[in-house]
Amino acid sequence: MRNIKLTIAYDGAAFHGWQFQPGLATIQGAINDAARKITEENVVVHGASRTDAGVHALGQAAHFKTASNLAAPELQRALNALLPPAIRIVECQEVGHDFHARWLAQGKTYRFRIYRGRVLPPFDFGRAYHYPGPLDEAAMSAAARLFEGEHDFTTFAASSGSDDVDGERDMLRLIYSSEIARPPEADEIHYVVHGRSFLRYMVRKIVGTLLEVGRGRLAPEDIPQIFELRDRSRSGPTVPPEGLYLVALDYPDPTDSLASSAARRRALQT
Repeated sequence: MRNIKLTIAYDGAAFHGWQFQPGLATIQGAINDAARKITEENVVVHGASRTDAGVHALGQAAHFKTASNLAAPELQRALNALLPPAIRIVECQEVGHDFHARWLAQGKTYRFRIYRGRVLPPFDFGRAYHYPGPLDEAAMSAAARLFEGEHDFTTFAASSGSDDVDGERDMLRLIYSSEIARPPEADEIHYVVHGRSFLRYMVRKIVGTLLEVGRGRLAPEDIPQIFELRDRSRSGPTVPPEGLYLVALDYPDPTDSLASSAARRRALQT
């Protein structure tokens, strides 16, 4: 059996997230269906990150195992021919049998777009969060840096719906970098975060909190206390998903690490 790694970009607006759900359009479901038609096998596509409904990706990773003799470039062309235009396989490569897109991922980079102009261009509808009001971007930038390091992110995570499950979850997360960036010649700001792993809605709740800082309702120096309170009601609101992009995954392979580093640099510059 061969192990095939996919790097995937998608517009998540029309899908109910990554993970397969019976009767609903999902990214995983679409790729799984296409891979099965091509290989004529009961393959299962495993993704690195279970992005939510409305969340986009530039560098999602996935893998599947197959006995097909089709070369990786041929698999890529065949998958893109069958997939809807909102999902593209940007890279397809054969990897070692021990590669697992989810379990071997060592880090993830997310970007959240906040459009600052008075009128949101129609081409950005569903792809950026529109906030035309005044914001203290310097305060937001200072606050963003305070999320770096290892913290208990209970305040910035969605509840599972069960107190017992929430009580047993490991809420510690390591964030390598957290910053506000303003792309050149663009009327928007980006929140770019690179971490070991993330809790559900964590990035969207961080962005909501940073917006509260930008509005003057919170100060950067409030962030450490909000961490200590471990109270979800004390964070900012969970912003909508349409501005969120999974940019890249980190893997042990040196070439993958270099590609992920380059992707993070692009996330800060664009």
